[in-house]
Amino acid sequence: MVSSKMRFSFFYFLLFLLVFSSCDSKRFFEENKTIPKSVWNRYDKIRFDVIISDTTAGYDIYLNVRNDMSYQFANLYFFLETQPPSGRIYKDTVECPLADYNGKWKGKGFGSIKFNRLLFEKGVRFRMAGKYTFEFEQAMRVVDLQGIKDIGLRIEKE
Repeated sequence: MVSSKMRFSFFYFLLFLLVFSSCDSKRFFEENKTIPKSVWNRYDKIRFDVIISDTTAGYDIYLNVRNDMSYQFANLYFFLETQPPSGRIYKDTVECPLADYNGKWKGKGFGSIKFNRLLFEKGVRFRMAGKYTFEFEQAMRVVDLQGIKDIGLRIEKE
């Protein structure tokens, strides 16, 4: 016979699974890449390949940035190249605010590491099915940018 304490624990375990599995139901793609030694060299590009099959859906594109307190700037600028299956390359310059005007870090996290998820584009419709490549290159005025731990890409289906 199963004790009521065991049933109670099992109930909370199922509730925990349900809550945390449903929190990310919109996620279509997410990948984060670690910057070795938290130093992002100007010539090191970070690449993500995403396969898109549904061209009728709308997608929201987010950029993930994880930094530590050794990051010396309030913003992060980078170049983003997007290459659809057609092969044509689209280039954007992106600014990610990581601190406010008073120097207080934005984002979530405890201690010396902060995580920011920034909306890049909302309601994007990919015109062609196939592989899309997203490539990030830091665009700050230093060759070796210190304090950036991870760069990531997240795509949610609307």
